[in-house]
Amino acid sequence: MSDPFTGGCACGAVRYSIVGEPMVQADCQCRTCQRVSGTGHGSYLTFKDATVTLQGEARRWEAVGDLGTVKSHAFCPTCGAPIYLAFPAMADLFTIHAASLDDPKRYAPAMTFFTASGFPWDPVPSDHQAFEGMPTG
Repeated sequence: MSDPFTGGCACGAVRYSIVGEPMVQADCQCRTCQRVSGTGHGSYLTFKDATVTLQGEARRWEAVGDLGTVKSHAFCPTCGAPIYLAFPAMADLFTIHAASLDDPKRYAPAMTFFTASGFPWDPVPSDHQAFEGMPTG
């Protein structure tokens, strides 16, 4: 087992530690992720059945994805940095923003979702598996 994945917001008020390995590491070019990240895509690590420890109080807002999945976006109420996503209907999943990692070099994406919403100035890396939307199976 590797070291826990640790990280938090820009000001340090909200922190996390995750024991487990990500089931997927991916970029997402959907419009919500573009708006949240302020650029062409969001970058995420998703864990399943991991042990997650949170410190500090995050604020949340919810959005419904293209497949009808409710996503609870957590951010720091002090600095505004996005930190993680939780899924009310899938409590076993926990997703963190790659930039929130203490060691962002641990992020190793292999795929990109919602390439249909991508911009020419944010090309999909040639070694990524690419999906026009969210893969369902």
